[in-house]
Amino acid sequence: MNSKSMSRSLSKKKQRNKMQKLSRSKIDLYNQCPRCFWLDVVKGMKRPSGAPFTLNVAVDHLLKKEFDILRASGQSHQLMKDFGLDLVPFQHEKMDEWRSNFKGVQYDDEKLDMHIFGAVDDIWVDKDGVLYVVDYKATSKAGEVELGNEGFHLGYKRQMEVYQWLLRKNGFKVSDTGYFVYVNGRKDLDTFDGKLEFNMKIIDYTGSDSWIEPILLKIRECLDSTEIPTATDSCEYCAYTSARSNLE
Repeated sequence: MNSKSMSRSLSKKKQRNKMQKLSRSKIDLYNQCPRCFWLDVVKGMKRPSGAPFTLNVAVDHLLKKEFDILRASGQSHQLMKDFGLDLVPFQHEKMDEWRSNFKGVQYDDEKLDMHIFGAVDDIWVDKDGVLYVVDYKATSKAGEVELGNEGFHLGYKRQMEVYQWLLRKNGFKVSDTGYFVYVNGRKDLDTFDGKLEFNMKIIDYTGSDSWIEPILLKIRECLDSTEIPTATDSCEYCAYTSARSNLE
């Protein structure tokens, strides 16, 4: 790298450090409740944390290892073939960075003064170079796993759409179709024997990122506001806080 390139790189790094950092999860927090978002990002008052999903993290780690073996060899996974997908895991020098929670796929919006990022689970690619965002999910329930249109399932969809948008902002051709690799822990076995068995399934989802840039504008306004936003009716955290405050 020559001196001019190094100078530009350092200048961009300084500029990025001054930008408002906005993760994919913070965007979803705003969608859930602008008040909780404002308290978190502006005032540093985070929602109470839940129990860690350590089993889900283990499944996520093992799936990444499994697909990385095929990524290195350029081969398709048997699960892809079973679901009729002519795709392979995408090879890219930034793949590890894109999957890192504190880096992820990144985009700097200079007009909004925001550094936006999100960590993908995986990316697949077709013969034409079109990318497909992939998200791993683990659960354990009776019957078939389906993708609903409310609650945390809606959050899953928004999550995928943010990743699609970020990759497009980085100059990639990205399909509107993404895939959820769902692993469902079996409960129909007679014995445990110290191990879990899973049924694996691919669920396709056709998303749209048209909502993201309008939301980013609202988020910018929210961040610049000195007044606490109104809580959403569906926010359990705000409802609890209000009820407790009234009682006390």
